[in-house]
Amino acid sequence: MHDLGAGFGYLMKGQRWVAGHGRWFGFGLLPGLVTLVLYAGALVGLAYGADNLTAWATPFADDWSSPWLGLFRGSLTVLVFALGLFLAVITFTAVTLLVGQPFYESLSEEVDRAEGGEVPRSEFPLWRELWISARDSLRILVRVTLYGVLLFALGFVPVVGQTVIPVLGFCVSGFFLAEELTAVALQRRGVALKERLRLLRGRRMLALGFGVPLTLAFLVPLVAVFLMPGAVAGATLMVRELTAPPEDASSDDDAVAGGQGARRPGVPLSMDK
Repeated sequence: MHDLGAGFGYLMKGQRWVAGHGRWFGFGLLPGLVTLVLYAGALVGLAYGADNLTAWATPFADDWSSPWLGLFRGSLTVLVFALGLFLAVITFTAVTLLVGQPFYESLSEEVDRAEGGEVPRSEFPLWRELWISARDSLRILVRVTLYGVLLFALGFVPVVGQTVIPVLGFCVSGFFLAEELTAVALQRRGVALKERLRLLRGRRMLALGFGVPLTLAFLVPLVAVFLMPGAVAGATLMVRELTAPPEDASSDDDAVAGGQGARRPGVPLSMDK
């Protein structure tokens, strides 16, 4: 339970950090605002065109009599828009991070610099970083979708489906949201997706304490825009703990001499793995 509270604490520390560095807060707002405008335009277009889309997709119903034609296509139109809204919610963070890669990387570096110690920098050019981010985000989206389908099916189980399953759904979303946000700082440290997931699984409650409250807040896209800079800052602070060597460790040479030559968290991995 200590890690659960610590994760939420990092979320709050990140918001306080950007509140105390107003320039970086405004800097970090730009990608979220751009993404919000793009998503709003897409959803408005979908709202106006969903009925035409369902009519085009169901030519077999053209000869149906009233009111069945209207009820059938009206229901499909609502489902199409609901699906679009669902996809917008689950992809908003990933797209915002992709659009704002240079912004959030600079913000994350500034947090590391302000907190002291090493300030890792990516060795890859911007186009390569964007490719890695897009590739990893797609992998995470596939995982979230698979979990979503499973949880949706389990939602039809009486009692459990209306109580336990929604909680599990928020936990899954929170964990992967924490992964997406910590990826900004971990990618600069050369940590690949597989290792990022291993780090977060090792501190699962820490990730949930950070990600679940943020998931609940991100259900409102406008709130997500204003919380995103602080979320990136808080994720960077959390990464500093996740990649810090154990306090009782001596040195790398002593560890190797003692037969403990395993790689410590935070040592860069190849990003192509």
